[in-house]
Amino acid sequence: MKKGLVMEGGAMRGMFTAGVCDVLLENGISFDGAIGVSAGATFGCNFKSKQIGRAIRYNKRFSHDWRYCSFRSLLLTGDLYGADFCYNVLPNKLDLFDYETYRSNPLAFYAVASDCKTGKPVYKELKTCDESDLTWMRASASMPLVSRVVKIDGYELLDGGMTDSIPLKAFEEMGYEKNLVILTQPKCFVKEPSSALKFMKFSLRKYPRLFEAMLHRHEMYNSQKEYVFAQEAAEKAMVICPSESLGISRTENNPDELQRVYDLGRLAAQEKLPRIREFLTPNS
Repeated sequence: MKKGLVMEGGAMRGMFTAGVCDVLLENGISFDGAIGVSAGATFGCNFKSKQIGRAIRYNKRFSHDWRYCSFRSLLLTGDLYGADFCYNVLPNKLDLFDYETYRSNPLAFYAVASDCKTGKPVYKELKTCDESDLTWMRASASMPLVSRVVKIDGYELLDGGMTDSIPLKAFEEMGYEKNLVILTQPKCFVKEPSSALKFMKFSLRKYPRLFEAMLHRHEMYNSQKEYVFAQEAAEKAMVICPSESLGISRTENNPDELQRVYDLGRLAAQEKLPRIREFLTPNS
């Protein structure tokens, strides 16, 4: 039975996911595969490279660096989160990514991006985290309105959360039968239609199918969350999520706030460790 790790996005709510993942690593919890959406991919890749503490470390260190995330970056580069800084300078010069461990780890790692032309999700296995894989990862986290469309392998891509926010069903269809799902919203959260739809209609005018997906994104998200908890009730999935809203901005740059949310993720994982072990044990 293949065991999977499913990681929702949510920009800086992803510090919660980073905290959960670090506790899993510290306790030797392993999976056959993992899939991340947006921040679930960009922070979750550190699970495959086994770099405990890296996500919280570099986010705190560079939270006020305009090259990492700022309106200055948006104006100068077209991306709120600077593409060259985040996916080249940072992992290759400033807080080194462990490519060797990533590539030797047998865990299969997938990122979800949204196909701008079809309005459908695309699932890409990132085997080496080379430049191409990092571009796919960037695509997965390229939020609409504040990111350029990412062009690679014949696709035009944006944030995976636009078309598959919680890819549990997709991972099950890939053969992962027992999945630990990390959500960055509480169980009681109900998504409402985006308040930015009128701006997105203009921004996505070249991509009507993706805009159509955004019109119904809240319905998709709420349906997926309902499915996740139904699978948990059926003992086919286990969910780790905040007990209440994390209360953090998607672009939070206060190191203390980042640490607070990271610590909440650690606490949630620590409290459920015995149950996690039991759930992932064969024949349990």
